[in-house]
Amino acid sequence: MTELLEEELQGELRVGLSFQRHGTRADGIGVYTAALARALPNSRCKPTPCFYSSPGLVRRTAKTTSVSGSIAFPRSFHAQAAFSSLGWPLRTEGRIDVYHATDFHVVRMDCPVVATLHDAVPLKHPEWTSSRLRWLKNWQIRQAGRIADHVIAHARASIPDLVEFFGIEESKISVVPCGIDRHWLQPVETADAATVVSRFGLIPGYFLFVGTLQPRKNVARILAAYLTLPKSVRESCQLVIVGRAGWSCKSEVEAIRAAQAKGERVVWLESITGEKDLKAIYANAGVFVFPSLYEGFGIPVLEAFASGVPVITSNSSSLPEVSAGAAMEVDALSVDDLVAAMERLAEDQNSRNTCIALGRERALHLSWENTASLTAEVYRSVI
Repeated sequence: MTELLEEELQGELRVGLSFQRHGTRADGIGVYTAALARALPNSRCKPTPCFYSSPGLVRRTAKTTSVSGSIAFPRSFHAQAAFSSLGWPLRTEGRIDVYHATDFHVVRMDCPVVATLHDAVPLKHPEWTSSRLRWLKNWQIRQAGRIADHVIAHARASIPDLVEFFGIEESKISVVPCGIDRHWLQPVETADAATVVSRFGLIPGYFLFVGTLQPRKNVARILAAYLTLPKSVRESCQLVIVGRAGWSCKSEVEAIRAAQAKGERVVWLESITGEKDLKAIYANAGVFVFPSLYEGFGIPVLEAFASGVPVITSNSSSLPEVSAGAAMEVDALSVDDLVAAMERLAEDQNSRNTCIALGRERALHLSWENTASLTAEVYRSVI
């Protein structure tokens, strides 16, 4: 019997993987979920996209249905969460062995549930999140930790926050780092790179930030540091900000526009959605600047490492764990620290070469295949 059980556990697992119908590459959760969907088959898992119905949509059947290889749940998430709070599980009709919620949307099910909790920002730093429906969202993410049979964090640094703010037992948490697609390690074609920089008016060697404009991303201090740099540095290096306007970023947008009006070489690209363009933008950067105030992981750091760009990042939250000594770490609250690091990596070739080499090594170490393999181990531990 034991041998049969072990054989079954080593066989292909049917994994329900949470997806949003409107999802795009724009956010970290979307990148993570799509990467798992691609890499899990190599770890003897068969991922099946799962969707909750749109709010207000009434189905004639209460059964879970499959559409084009995916599973469409019969109710909206919030409707099902209400049933879940009453102790009524969502029935998957035996179509999956385990469900993986990558987006905080967790309800009771008739199979084991694994939840990836990317960070504790809404609970630890409510000032960095929208107040609209905050109480409902906070209840939702607390429920995610309570209901899940096991929780995945991306970094050891996140564990104390998950224990404190989600009330999760540490024994229920496994650390599984994110990865980087191997194609990021391949050089960008010279012609493609030239086309992209020309289209967006970029001059290679710029300071680069990639991420949504929101308070915790610290864009205001990046801009302040850039404007404090010596004029000679600003004249030779643009500041390129890539990312859409997020919540509570009015002051950042106004500061960017004001700098542009004064003739400063600040470029804001709001609508880069194609990965090919983004990869070319990374490849032409001189320094990647990512002094976020709080990250559950920080995939852009790995993208910069893989692109051969020296990185400046924060010495707090998960970022030192992600960079593992391959980036120049600064106090994210100190504009002076940022200025010193930006000037050094713009002008000191030895420092640049060291960071580039260490970053490349770090990117080689962290792959999505490794992430999928460790995640599959978590799945098998709960069934």
